[in-house]
Amino acid sequence: MYLLIVFLPLLGTLFAGLFGYKIGSYGATRITVLCITLTFLLSCFAFFEVALAGSPCYIEFFKWFDSELLSFSWGFLFDTLTVVMLVVVTSISMCVHLYSTEYMSQDPHIQRFMAYLSLFTFFMIMLVTADNFFQLFLGWEGVGLCSYLLVNFWFGRLQANKAAIKAMVVNRIGDIGLAIGIFLIYYIYRTIDYSTVFALTPLFQNYTINFFGFELNAVNLICIFFFIAATGKSAQIGLHTWLPDAMEGPTPVSALIHAATMVTAGVFLIVRCSPIFEYAPTALMIVTISGAMTAFMAATIGLVQNDLKRVIAYSTCSQLGYMMVACGTSGYAVGMFHLTNHAFFKALLFLSAGSIIHALADEQDMRKMGGLLNLLPFTYSMMLIGSLSLMGFPFLTGFYSKDLILEWTFSQYSINGLFGYWLGAISAFFTAFYSLRVICLTFLRKPSVSKTILLSVHDAPLRMGAPLLFLSFFSIFIGFFF
Repeated sequence: MYLLIVFLPLLGTLFAGLFGYKIGSYGATRITVLCITLTFLLSCFAFFEVALAGSPCYIEFFKWFDSELLSFSWGFLFDTLTVVMLVVVTSISMCVHLYSTEYMSQDPHIQRFMAYLSLFTFFMIMLVTADNFFQLFLGWEGVGLCSYLLVNFWFGRLQANKAAIKAMVVNRIGDIGLAIGIFLIYYIYRTIDYSTVFALTPLFQNYTINFFGFELNAVNLICIFFFIAATGKSAQIGLHTWLPDAMEGPTPVSALIHAATMVTAGVFLIVRCSPIFEYAPTALMIVTISGAMTAFMAATIGLVQNDLKRVIAYSTCSQLGYMMVACGTSGYAVGMFHLTNHAFFKALLFLSAGSIIHALADEQDMRKMGGLLNLLPFTYSMMLIGSLSLMGFPFLTGFYSKDLILEWTFSQYSINGLFGYWLGAISAFFTAFYSLRVICLTFLRKPSVSKTILLSVHDAPLRMGAPLLFLSFFSIFIGFFF
């Protein structure tokens, strides 16, 4: 069962990618959706067994590298952190796959699109189930490659080319950070297995290393390089520029990148390496300050954007800052809780935005919308639920984790904690402001849409509506359940 979780999305990719011309768009969409739905159901079983019944699972698949001192297996580790990520990744991927069958139905290359989506999911599952740093690096590079392929899906558009190359180049910087971090871990620990490294870390907390002529604490240095890697993937301040430009890809891609796969990888890396970070106070301080600045900066930029998808993209950037602040103040469980909750309402917001764009003949400028409340009542309801959850409206999903992060940082009684708290609280105000601005400009004010488009406006059809309904349920209740 556990191996099926990993390899079913790859099976869907192979069918849609290699035999897409034979089975046609109908066959490719059905097979990929079936594979990803089965993966989601198996992930739920794994979640029950591992997280609720308390029986983690480790599978050693086969020996991968065996060269003198360097020896590690191709292994899969299913602990609580892994299964939580699996449920998040597979559920949102399932929604995006189903949504794409309708959203991309007129595209002649839908087989290639579905193959890329499944491959993206496969690499993310590889990343979260890895039991050593090298295997994590494989998944890390894989999601970077798939983001390039998906953002550049409509490769005839110059802007899509530019956005995909920018995402690839900016992520290279983070990837170099991860590579150097892994080299340092091997140099100091002589192994790259999680379990061994985490167990040995207390012995190396005072170990120094000569780095470019400076005597530096080795554990702090490793964690700083891992944070550089997370900064690239999770779009923290300095390396955030690729995230809004990634909007050039089709809307389902934006939902998958922003909610479940690529941008959560950086936060996952820090949570996974929390036994190392706990012995690196300098690195934790950098994580907190950078996260707080990212949350504030992205929220202020989101206030003045006019492109519907860009506003939601900057809100992702801001929320990732919150998660980093939680991790930087040693609240890894709190950060992970917000990551899980955020995934559902962010996917709901992106797919609702896709429904609006689909209805308005691919118009994304909010200044050219308005008056859609009576024309798209279902989409309006979904967008409202997503926006309220994002704001942290009481008793919706976002409320439970967002307020918990602010409480947690305030209760630290440290400079870092207070810095994170105040910038987080101000960012929360800005988030509420731009979320309401999106609702007002799109649905509530007088229409600025041309009459020809207004006459053909239609609400989300069944295959686009069903994923929205599924996500809205989670956006209301999952925070309370957990």
